[in-house]
Amino acid sequence: MSRFHYRAGVAAALAAGLLLAGCAHDRTHFYTLLPPPHQTASSAGGGDYAIDVQRVNIPPQVDQPELIVRQGSGELALVETRRWIGPLADEVRGALSSALTQQLGVQDVSGVAPPDAPVYRVLVDVRRFEGWLAHDVTVDAVWTVTELGAKAADGKPRSWTCSTMSKQAVAPGYAAYVSGAQQGVTAVATQIGALIRAAQQAPSASAIACPAA
Repeated sequence: MSRFHYRAGVAAALAAGLLLAGCAHDRTHFYTLLPPPHQTASSAGGGDYAIDVQRVNIPPQVDQPELIVRQGSGELALVETRRWIGPLADEVRGALSSALTQQLGVQDVSGVAPPDAPVYRVLVDVRRFEGWLAHDVTVDAVWTVTELGAKAADGKPRSWTCSTMSKQAVAPGYAAYVSGAQQGVTAVATQIGALIRAAQQAPSASAIACPAA
């Protein structure tokens, strides 16, 4: 083999190696807000009521398939190689539903015929869903719980609107960032669940305080 052909072969091999390395480096990673299956025991549905978690409203500027991280006082960056496995609104709704059914031991009847029992309809509007790598993740939401199938003294369904803001400190890395987002959504679900429990314990009360942070 001539020196020219040898050098050409080495150059081609190096180019192929660099291409493969680049592909491996730039491959897309997918994340979810839902907990692993082994952390989600099936709800027995033994409660005498149910929940109905509606589609979550997300600000359009952060409702993107890519993870969005802050990089400055007014700069947000879309990370092309780090994406949610599904639409962010669906991810948040699924995580809320999963947390609430586990915390309350009831079923989420969203999309099916309501049972012959009170149903607590949950509407969530996310105001902020963002964070800094290796710093913190903020989930800020306004939520409304409406009790269907039961009425207050004035003949109207009982309804409560509250807000939750969770700021979770996170370690370096995208996995830690996503874990902080999961914890933030769980914090919202925990406060929603606390209000539903309070409503169950005081079936005739219309004024129930929002849970403390």
